[in-house]
Amino acid sequence: MFLMWRLFELYGFTEGLLPRLSLLVVLIVMAFTAGRSLRYRFVSDIVPYAAGWTLIAIVLDALTVLPFAGSSMYMDWNIWVGYGLVFTVPLLSPSTLPAPAVPEVT
Repeated sequence: MFLMWRLFELYGFTEGLLPRLSLLVVLIVMAFTAGRSLRYRFVSDIVPYAAGWTLIAIVLDALTVLPFAGSSMYMDWNIWVGYGLVFTVPLLSPSTLPAPAVPEVT
Protein backbone atom coordinates (compact mmCIF):
# COMPACT_ATOMS: atom_id res chain seq x y z
CA MET A 1 0.00 0.00 0.00
CA PHE A 2 2.86 2.33 0.82
CA LEU A 3 4.45 1.66 -2.55
CA MET A 4 1.16 2.20 -4.36
CA TRP A 5 0.56 5.47 -2.54
CA ARG A 6 4.06 6.67 -3.43
CA LEU A 7 3.35 5.83 -7.06
CA PHE A 8 0.12 7.83 -6.88
CA GLU A 9 2.02 10.77 -5.37
CA LEU A 10 4.61 10.60 -8.14
CA TYR A 11 1.91 11.08 -10.76
CA GLY A 12 -0.16 13.54 -8.71
CA PHE A 13 -3.06 11.12 -8.30
CA THR A 14 -3.83 11.87 -4.65
CA GLU A 15 -6.92 14.08 -4.58
CA GLY A 16 -10.48 12.89 -4.65
CA LEU A 17 -12.36 9.66 -4.23
CA LEU A 18 -10.77 7.65 -7.06
CA PRO A 19 -7.31 7.29 -5.44
CA ARG A 20 -8.92 6.12 -2.18
CA LEU A 21 -11.10 3.60 -3.96
CA SER A 22 -8.12 2.36 -5.97
CA LEU A 23 -6.12 1.79 -2.80
CA LEU A 24 -9.12 0.11 -1.22
CA VAL A 25 -9.38 -2.32 -4.13
CA VAL A 26 -5.64 -3.05 -3.97
CA LEU A 27 -5.87 -3.70 -0.22
CA ILE A 28 -8.83 -6.05 -0.61
CA VAL A 29 -7.21 -7.99 -3.46
CA MET A 30 -3.92 -8.34 -1.55
CA ALA A 31 -5.59 -9.43 1.69
CA PHE A 32 -7.86 -11.89 -0.11
CA THR A 33 -4.95 -13.35 -2.08
CA ALA A 34 -2.93 -13.73 1.12
CA GLY A 35 -5.79 -15.53 2.86
CA ARG A 36 -6.45 -17.78 -0.10
CA SER A 37 -2.77 -18.70 -0.44
CA LEU A 38 -2.95 -20.33 2.99
CA ARG A 39 -5.40 -22.90 1.54
CA TYR A 40 -7.10 -23.45 4.88
CA ARG A 41 -10.73 -24.53 4.92
CA PHE A 42 -11.66 -23.10 8.32
CA VAL A 43 -11.77 -19.47 9.38
CA SER A 44 -10.35 -20.39 12.78
CA ASP A 45 -7.14 -21.52 11.07
CA ILE A 46 -6.72 -18.15 9.35
CA VAL A 47 -7.39 -15.90 12.37
CA PRO A 48 -3.81 -16.07 13.75
CA TYR A 49 -2.37 -15.14 10.36
CA ALA A 50 -4.85 -12.28 9.86
CA ALA A 51 -4.10 -10.97 13.35
CA GLY A 52 -0.38 -11.18 12.65
CA TRP A 53 -0.71 -9.36 9.34
CA THR A 54 -2.74 -6.64 11.03
CA LEU A 55 -0.15 -6.27 13.77
CA ILE A 56 2.62 -6.07 11.16
CA ALA A 57 0.70 -3.32 9.32
CA ILE A 58 0.28 -1.37 12.55
CA VAL A 59 3.97 -1.68 13.43
CA LEU A 60 5.13 -0.73 9.93
CA ASP A 61 2.82 2.29 9.95
CA ALA A 62 4.20 3.28 13.34
CA LEU A 63 7.78 2.96 12.09
CA THR A 64 7.35 4.68 8.73
CA VAL A 65 4.54 7.23 9.12
CA LEU A 66 4.42 8.07 12.82
CA PRO A 67 7.79 9.92 12.89
CA PHE A 68 6.66 12.25 10.10
CA ALA A 69 2.90 12.62 10.60
CA GLY A 70 2.74 12.15 14.35
CA SER A 71 -0.02 10.40 16.22
CA SER A 72 -2.65 12.33 14.28
CA MET A 73 -2.38 9.53 11.73
CA TYR A 74 -4.45 7.39 14.09
CA MET A 75 -7.25 9.99 14.20
CA ASP A 76 -8.12 9.29 10.56
CA TRP A 77 -10.89 6.70 10.23
CA ASN A 78 -9.39 5.48 6.93
CA ILE A 79 -6.45 3.87 8.68
CA TRP A 80 -8.74 1.94 11.03
CA VAL A 81 -10.86 0.75 8.11
CA GLY A 82 -7.65 -0.49 6.47
CA TYR A 83 -6.61 -2.40 9.58
CA GLY A 84 -10.08 -3.89 9.82
CA LEU A 85 -9.95 -5.02 6.20
CA VAL A 86 -6.49 -6.55 6.64
CA PHE A 87 -7.97 -8.64 9.44
CA THR A 88 -11.38 -9.54 8.00
CA VAL A 89 -10.87 -10.01 4.25
CA PRO A 90 -8.55 -13.06 4.56
CA LEU A 91 -11.24 -14.70 6.69
CA LEU A 92 -13.52 -14.78 3.65
CA SER A 93 -11.16 -16.92 1.57
CA PRO A 94 -12.25 -20.39 2.77
CA SER A 95 -15.68 -19.81 1.25
CA THR A 96 -14.12 -19.57 -2.22
CA LEU A 97 -12.04 -22.74 -2.12
CA PRO A 98 -13.44 -25.63 -4.13
CA ALA A 99 -15.07 -28.40 -2.16
CA PRO A 100 -12.89 -31.47 -1.66
CA ALA A 101 -13.55 -34.34 -4.00
CA VAL A 102 -15.77 -37.06 -2.64
CA PRO A 103 -13.68 -40.17 -2.06
CA GLU A 104 -14.58 -42.96 -4.38
CA VAL A 105 -14.98 -46.33 -2.71
CA THR A 106 -14.88 -49.27 -5.06
